[in-house]
Amino acid sequence: MSAAVIDGKAFAAALRARVGTAARAFASAAGRKAGLAVVLVGDDPASHVYVRNKGKATRAAGMASFEHRLPADTTQEVLEALVDTLNTDPAVDGILVQFPLPPHLSEPRVFTRIAPHKDVDGLNPENIGRLAAGLHGFVPCTPLGCVMLLKDRLGDLAGLDAVVIGRSNLVGKPVAQLLLKESCTVTIAHSRTRDLADVVRRADIVVAAVGRAEMVTGDWLKPGATVIDVGINRIADADGTTRLVGDVAFASASAVAGAITPVPGGVGPMTIACLLRNTVIAAHRNAGVALATDAI
Repeated sequence: MSAAVIDGKAFAAALRARVGTAARAFASAAGRKAGLAVVLVGDDPASHVYVRNKGKATRAAGMASFEHRLPADTTQEVLEALVDTLNTDPAVDGILVQFPLPPHLSEPRVFTRIAPHKDVDGLNPENIGRLAAGLHGFVPCTPLGCVMLLKDRLGDLAGLDAVVIGRSNLVGKPVAQLLLKESCTVTIAHSRTRDLADVVRRADIVVAAVGRAEMVTGDWLKPGATVIDVGINRIADADGTTRLVGDVAFASASAVAGAITPVPGGVGPMTIACLLRNTVIAAHRNAGVALATDAI
């Protein structure tokens, strides 16, 4: 079997186009653009790239981008004061604080500080609780993107066996909650799971979000399984060059799976697209403007 490649880049482009349509409709109705504020603390090179890309994507979708760059020695009090200001700024509909933060800062204190109605990254405890309770709220962007890709590929997910490898608050736990909401039978596996390969081998759906390069190999998979690879790992080849790989060994997994996301080009593009989606939805809710379509 040669697995079908799930093209997250193409799906994300279509989603961004729908978001752009909704953003233009919002601007016409509200008299202002939907606004996303991104806060970056410190000099982490990867974070600077992410923030720059998010700003470009936000503006390309017809929304306003507010970027706040703070020095690495910023105090907790200064960072939280900025979040408080953004919480009350009527031009800002969504707030994202770029993680990781410098080690002297508390990430939980920050995402708890973000107003739930502007928490477009879905990390505030209120939104986490609403997801667990099956209520409407903002969902973390990467898990949302994973489930969108699965539904686009498989249609109705009800009754399918899903294994999520990884139990982080950012991906593992929320993607499991979303799959439960779709009526999957869900197992969360992790580093202490006994006979992990055997557990994975029973799954119709495998979501790998463990952060270990190419850990999941083809012999772990049920023939025909759909594999969503969330991992992004940089490895060195024998000639000294480096490349990005996922948590799944793509070549061997492709020989067994029915469909699989590549790295790069799979889940990654969905994260920013879902961030834009959450922001334009937040704008409509915050301004009391009805969405013209539920298609986003």
